[in-house]
Amino acid sequence: MNPRINSATRQLLDRNDQYRMADGLSLMTIDKQRNNHELFFAWLHAQGIESAEQVTKACFEQYKVYLCRHISPKTHAQLNATTRRKRAADIRTLFKELAYTGLITEDPLVSARISKAPRPVVTAFLSEEEIEWLMYQTRAYGLTGLRDRAILECYYGTAARRMEAGKLQLQDVRTDSDKCAILVRKGKGGKGRYTPLYPRTVSWLNAYLNFARPKLAKLNSGTHFFLDNQGKPFNASQLSRLVKKYLLMAGLDVGAACNVLRHSAATHLLQHGADVRCIQEYLGHADISTTQVYLTVTQVQLRETLSRCHPAARSQAVADSKLHDYIREDV
Repeated sequence: MNPRINSATRQLLDRNDQYRMADGLSLMTIDKQRNNHELFFAWLHAQGIESAEQVTKACFEQYKVYLCRHISPKTHAQLNATTRRKRAADIRTLFKELAYTGLITEDPLVSARISKAPRPVVTAFLSEEEIEWLMYQTRAYGLTGLRDRAILECYYGTAARRMEAGKLQLQDVRTDSDKCAILVRKGKGGKGRYTPLYPRTVSWLNAYLNFARPKLAKLNSGTHFFLDNQGKPFNASQLSRLVKKYLLMAGLDVGAACNVLRHSAATHLLQHGADVRCIQEYLGHADISTTQVYLTVTQVQLRETLSRCHPAARSQAVADSKLHDYIREDV
């Protein structure tokens, strides 16, 4: 809760969030965007603007300039282009929603423009050998290590997003039939999907269920599939720390945590010839252009491999030594 937001603005945002929840948006999405909404209204307060009705397009443009100059207190660096665009886009969407629901009289940002988002490039992924080395690190921790191995295998085997795995329920994981799968009930954008499970992943999930989870579970643990050391469901920060711990133990400081396993799974599928549309379904992407960022990785690897292995790439300056066969002075 931002102390620089007055009670009227807070009530306005609360009512809008209730409408958004009724429309089926996930609590995680609402919370993340609410943070951006509050940051905007805190900035407005510093400019002497106390009401959403006072916001103009010119005011919004000034805010975008502020975002370009703002230094993050966490990173002590300027916000990157993706973050700036997300914050601005969340504000434009907010005022569209406020006008639609009648919480304000009209949308002052209806003609406001947002710069096109730069296309992301996947840079953090592990090789297949590094994946095996990462998994090996869990052996030192007994039954909690078995639980952690099952989590890592789930991320890599299903390409689940961080909290897609964290929110799995016992009934969402089918490991006892010829059609083993997990059900992601609400992925990104509120979309659900089934993801097939194959023997390797199934074996580790079953081992966790049979040996580790019974030791971790308490009377109030409920039906969450993965449980922490206190028998409670994992939160997002716990999962990031867990994966990061094993990455560092393996000497793989790639600057990412849970998502590096998702990126690795998608990249390995492409390297082995999987169709990009199949990978789109596997990852739960609504738009295939999101999936195509992984093509950049494989194209870079292709260039490096060709440069290292193709005879034409390794035979430099051959043309110079042969030119006299083609360019001769007339006799």
